[in-house]
Amino acid sequence: MSNSKFRQDLPPPGGYKPIQFLRIPAKTYFSGRTMIAGFVVIQIGAAYLCKLNEWSERNMITEERSSRLGLVPMLLAEKDRMYLKRLRQIRDEERELMKDVPGWVVGTYWGEPIFKTRPAGSWHDINLNEFYAQNSNWDLQYAYNFWKWF
Repeated sequence: MSNSKFRQDLPPPGGYKPIQFLRIPAKTYFSGRTMIAGFVVIQIGAAYLCKLNEWSERNMITEERSSRLGLVPMLLAEKDRMYLKRLRQIRDEERELMKDVPGWVVGTYWGEPIFKTRPAGSWHDINLNEFYAQNSNWDLQYAYNFWKWF
């Protein structure tokens, strides 16, 4: 056991400081009029910046639209060119496939024109089943369902 003497914990001499319970007002940096004027200036500046952004966005949209409108005829021409090229391949494949069949005329059904009401040499588009006749079924289904993803 220790021989230390018990010592009571007491308040400091003269007592504790008084408790502060009154409101301490905050320091004011700006008056009300100054704050309103600052708010108005900031809003005018923000409106100006928004208008600048709107003008630049409009110019960008116009530029994109102009470039798209300039490219669309070329892309459509390329698409038509690829379509005609593929039709030529289909015609050549039919000619190669049916070369040993007597009486077979390419582009007809046993010598009979497919469309009897059309004049000879007139254009008609073929459907997807004819277009993908020599391809796999997966290619045909992909062509049918391609636009469902957009």
